[in-house]
Amino acid sequence: MTGTVEQSTVRGRVAVVTGSTSGIGRTIARTLAESGAGLMLNGFGDAGDIEAQRAELERRCSVRVLYSDADMRRPEQVRTMLSRAGDELGPVDILVNNAGIQHTSPVEAFPDQAWDDIIGVNLSAAFHATKAAVAGMKQRGWGRIINIASVHGLVASVDKVAYVAAKHGLVGMTRVVALETAGSGVTCNAICPGWVHTPLVMAQIEARAGAAGIAVEQATRDLLLEKQPSGAFTTAEEIAGAVLFLCSRAAANMTGTTLSLDGGWSAQ
Repeated sequence: MTGTVEQSTVRGRVAVVTGSTSGIGRTIARTLAESGAGLMLNGFGDAGDIEAQRAELERRCSVRVLYSDADMRRPEQVRTMLSRAGDELGPVDILVNNAGIQHTSPVEAFPDQAWDDIIGVNLSAAFHATKAAVAGMKQRGWGRIINIASVHGLVASVDKVAYVAAKHGLVGMTRVVALETAGSGVTCNAICPGWVHTPLVMAQIEARAGAAGIAVEQATRDLLLEKQPSGAFTTAEEIAGAVLFLCSRAAANMTGTTLSLDGGWSAQ
């Protein structure tokens, strides 16, 4: 019954999900399409694979699905993507700011370009997309802005200065937008996952294994137990479920919050 209620609030809506051609974003996009939302995909990858993803969602879910290759580092491309979604799909009701990149290095060795790119993709792109979408949401009296932040929006880790700064900024932006839209029918919330089994995290695990001279399996266990007391990865499906919940009637008065899906990481 709960799933039916959640899906009924999404059906017929239009959603834009950034960074949705792989990883967490791809699962969020699939979940929204399966719940009846028209969809704008965004991200990089093999053109053939992306078109297959788009066409399969459109066929199987009986909704319109578009794709934009907008570079999240380019504000004008972010704005064009939102404008195109509105023109071709209809007014944007749901915005999921999910796109993210990572680089790890101590502050003194952190590349300037990596800092600029991470802040651009992980934080500034969310601002530009939100700015482009929020006025229309307020005018129509309904909207859901969901920022995929991170446990690193709540706590810090070494060697991740740009990522932690961006995610803390995203949590702060979430709260400001929530205050500015309070009472309008628009909500803005952040989801803060811990370790999720994605290519981004696996690259970190493989680097850790190589540096320590241990097997990837051991490096995975060590990483989880070092930070995430549950000892288990958060799944992309769990995050997508949280997105669906935030779009539901049950979350109509939930705004400016952070939902921690981190296996107890931030409780320590």
